[in-house]
Amino acid sequence: MHTIDTLNYDDFEFIIENHHVSLEDIFPGFNEKDRVGVVVRQAGGGLGASALLMAALTRFYDFYRPQLGDEPGKLRIYPEFFVFHVEKRHMNHTWMDVWPPHKEVIVQEDDPEQILETINDRGITRLLVENMTPTVSPTFLRETVSSAESRIISTVAYSPTGRVNQGDIRINSCPAAEDNVLASIKRSEELSSEEKEKISQSRQHLYVDGCISETYRRINLSETLRMLSPVTEPGRTTRKYLNILGVN
Repeated sequence: MHTIDTLNYDDFEFIIENHHVSLEDIFPGFNEKDRVGVVVRQAGGGLGASALLMAALTRFYDFYRPQLGDEPGKLRIYPEFFVFHVEKRHMNHTWMDVWPPHKEVIVQEDDPEQILETINDRGITRLLVENMTPTVSPTFLRETVSSAESRIISTVAYSPTGRVNQGDIRINSCPAAEDNVLASIKRSEELSSEEKEKISQSRQHLYVDGCISETYRRINLSETLRMLSPVTEPGRTTRKYLNILGVN
């Protein structure tokens, strides 16, 4: 919750198709009850979504100011933001206020059904996925898809590089936000020294006029579900489900 003293919503600039907009134009109806999820598939990959994640973070805290603080009688609360690490933990996002640690969730199998189940279990309403070529026909249980369709309001594609091809959203961040990103890299025991250096250096190309500038792409839920994983064959756990249902 340290970011409440260093970051403000006004520190971020939102642009869609060359028009200045607000976070609510990206996440319509965003409120303090929203639950944001980011699917991460590679070392440091989630940092490509850092501007949007941290802008939403400041907006969340705005709903509670001036109640927030560590003093007795004050409210100590974090947004319900989750990072879904596919197969293994790819980084530590604590310094970006993804806290407590249970919000860094490891999905053991790189399997669309298992990833979506985990997203559903956390009640995610706004979902960010890595931009990739959509899988033609991933295997899902109908009820898993129905759960997602009934709850997820907004979906956005991001790139681990910070720049999405044909992105229609641009978010300009601020130095204080980038300080938290770099602190997250430095404190990530999951990353080797070489990975930390490479990821930190890769952020340099995102600077425009002294600020980090990331791009994103709005996508619909159907496309999002096909971008959860490039895997086409159901994994071990999903095959067990299909066997129970008598589906070969």
